[in-house]
Amino acid sequence: MSDIIYKEESYAIIGLCMEVNNKFGHGFSEVVYKDALEIEFTANEILFEGEKEYPIEYKGQILKHKFFADLVVFESIILEVKCVKSLLDEHVSQVINYLRASDKKLGLLVNFSREKLEYKRLVY
Repeated sequence: MSDIIYKEESYAIIGLCMEVNNKFGHGFSEVVYKDALEIEFTANEILFEGEKEYPIEYKGQILKHKFFADLVVFESIILEVKCVKSLLDEHVSQVINYLRASDKKLGLLVNFSREKLEYKRLVY
């Protein structure tokens, strides 16, 4: 059995996501949850960067369009925040693509649009 990558860090992130979800419930836009998470990360002295920009390379050239990860936490985990009826394969694909482009190994896909927080750990 292999070790869980970034186990403690991901538990800390999901715990704070649950705290934000308990406070707001569902119904707000993604930006509200992201702003609240930034407050929680700061209060808990967790290193993060919001709207982290990553260039996309194709055949040795940087494309003019870049992608922006919602949050990069602990300098190693991409946190993608959603407010959708349910998480779909396209959301999973989005995070996997972010992981590929950023060379990160773990993505957390979190959906605040349900009564109970919905999340997925995605390892690349």
